[in-house]
Amino acid sequence: MTEHNPGKLGDLIVNINDCKEVELGTGTTIRLLRYSEETGDWVLWVKMEPGATFAPHWHLGHGQYFVTKGELIYDVGSAPEGTYGYEPIGSRHSEARCEQVTEYLFMGHGAVAFLDDDGEIRFILNHEFLRDVARGEVVSNVANEGLEEAAE
Repeated sequence: MTEHNPGKLGDLIVNINDCKEVELGTGTTIRLLRYSEETGDWVLWVKMEPGATFAPHWHLGHGQYFVTKGELIYDVGSAPEGTYGYEPIGSRHSEARCEQVTEYLFMGHGAVAFLDDDGEIRFILNHEFLRDVARGEVVSNVANEGLEEAAE
């Protein structure tokens, strides 16, 4: 595997197979393709196993995605294979989930706040957080399951 530097400045061409796969939460893995210290942008390859979920979250920056396999289901609708989606600043989602293996490219343009059961911020997912997760410096769980363990 070629050494990949997702924080590289300038032109970047990367094969997802050259990116380390890391767990982002129960049933969800990511490959950090790119992040920018200058703009706060980040790009992920996301794979969700059947039953995987994202906890309630709030987009503090806009996001875009393209589903290449499976189907992403959330409170604003369904995004099956071949679907492009846009999430504007301020979008709030009570949950995102999948019922089959689902893969998609996600492009984040700023932070996403993940919330606990009381609506309080659990953590902020941004380029710095993702950089640290990819380095193995932070353990995260974006899923609804296991909130008690994550808080300990």
